Amino acid sequence: MTHATPVHRLTASRFGRSIDIQQLRADGVTRSYGDRVVLRDVDLVVSAGDRLGLIGENGAGKSTLLRILAGIDEPDDGEVVRPVRTGILVQELELPEDTTVGELLEQALGEVRAVEQELETSAAALGETGSAGDGSAEQRYAAALDAAERADVWTADARLDAVVDGLGIAAIERTRRLGEVSGGQRSRFVLAALLVARPTALLLDEPTNHLDDEAVAFLRGHLSEWPGPVLFASHDRAFLDEVATGLVDIDPSRPVPVGEASPVVEFGGPFSEYLGWKAAELDRWSARYEEEQAELRRLASAVHDVAPRINHDRGIRDNNRMAFGMRGDRVEQQISRRVRNAQLRLEVLEREQVRRPPRQLSFAGIPSGSTVLDEGEQLLDLADARVDGRLHLERLQLAPRSRVLVTGANGSGKSTLLAVLAGSLRLDAGTVLRRKGLRVGLLEQDVAFPDAERSPREVYDRTLGEARAARTPLAGLGLLPLRDLDRPIGQLSVGQQRRLALALIIARPPHLFLLDEPTNHLSLALATELEDALGDYPGAVVIASHDRWLRRRWSGDSLMLDRR
Repeated sequence: MTHATPVHRLTASRFGRSIDIQQLRADGVTRSYGDRVVLRDVDLVVSAGDRLGLIGENGAGKSTLLRILAGIDEPDDGEVVRPVRTGILVQELELPEDTTVGELLEQALGEVRAVEQELETSAAALGETGSAGDGSAEQRYAAALDAAERADVWTADARLDAVVDGLGIAAIERTRRLGEVSGGQRSRFVLAALLVARPTALLLDEPTNHLDDEAVAFLRGHLSEWPGPVLFASHDRAFLDEVATGLVDIDPSRPVPVGEASPVVEFGGPFSEYLGWKAAELDRWSARYEEEQAELRRLASAVHDVAPRINHDRGIRDNNRMAFGMRGDRVEQQISRRVRNAQLRLEVLEREQVRRPPRQLSFAGIPSGSTVLDEGEQLLDLADARVDGRLHLERLQLAPRSRVLVTGANGSGKSTLLAVLAGSLRLDAGTVLRRKGLRVGLLEQDVAFPDAERSPREVYDRTLGEARAARTPLAGLGLLPLRDLDRPIGQLSVGQQRRLALALIIARPPHLFLLDEPTNHLSLALATELEDALGDYPGAVVIASHDRWLRRRWSGDSLMLDRR
């Protein structure tokens, strides 16, 4: 959710203090939902000039932490300290549909307008006193002028125009209502309002999800000059490499003793280096865990199996009773000492052993059993396709094994094209011919499940039918952890809900698989695994994406769309 005003006004509470500082800080923040602990004893400091990238698996608590830092939600325990002016961009926008985009932007300039009004009022009051020499009027005007200079009120409108233009939404009339623009456009207007308001601290949840290359470059430049602390959660791998001064992983692979909280992992290098470091850290953790478990078994055996056998196994001869007793005492003492040492080491190791490494959620790939349609006929043929004001494409033919990456600026018609291919949007002109029996699946950008109280398992079983769901169980796809299969969908993160949408499609792989910004909201690991799996997909694949990391790795055909 978000609030109509992009900069959230913060007040002191039991768990958070808003003070005039240049630092965000979380001390021992813990947050649970029911019996599930999302954040445990999180310590974090973001100082002025820091641009920290917040990473972790879907559902690890990134959005929750940002909302707690902003003061929208409270932790169950711990404390947060934040600047008075802390602003946040969230993923799920809840804004009044009848508010115009102009009103939204003007709200962002509310403080500047107030300073400007005070300057005009104090100037008028000073003019009325004339030569009377009213010192209070002069002091008021001087204070107002100082505030106006700090707020830079004279360039406010120019700054607003520059931000709106930089995010690619300048062409949209400011009289348009929020309910009349797309979800991506709404997100960009909220981001524009936040940047224009210029809060001290900036919290961003997936800021590049709806931005094309030009808008991403603009945001990158804007953040590089931001004087206060910046913390942003992102799955944009290229953006993390270019913008983040450090990384914060709240779902870390780091060994910690049993009973202790998993620490936040902070990494000072780029994301591309962190991937290798994290994999190596997990390997070391697994090796250490296995070594400790083997040692625990050995020590337990020494304590429980060796101790009872401290006498000679052979019998005592009549002529050797005294010697045997002396040797037996010595042997018994030696073994007893070894057993006591083993017991002490066992107690220490049981207390200080590292946790079992977390089970890594790994995408199992596309289920087997699907077959590619015969190569003798095109799957789909699009000719002179037009959707007024949104799309004009002269020709697109898709063969049974086509691989096409659709790129282009915001507004060029990428999502419109996928909707046409999926059959959910009719053409205003042109033709689209589909092969008989063609099954098409579309992974949309914004996923919405009508019954948020149902669990992923229920939705999966109902959608696929019991027989197919039994043959290809949801748990076996590696998209959702077991603990989340029976939770209400409404309690899942945006990324987890999109994982479920992906599962519903690939459980019965369509002949034509359409993916609209597939790496948005998906964890960094899953995004990479999905890209690799699509290379062997048993059918045609069409992807619309702004993801520069994906585009650099793409080896299939490409289709660039132009704005209409």
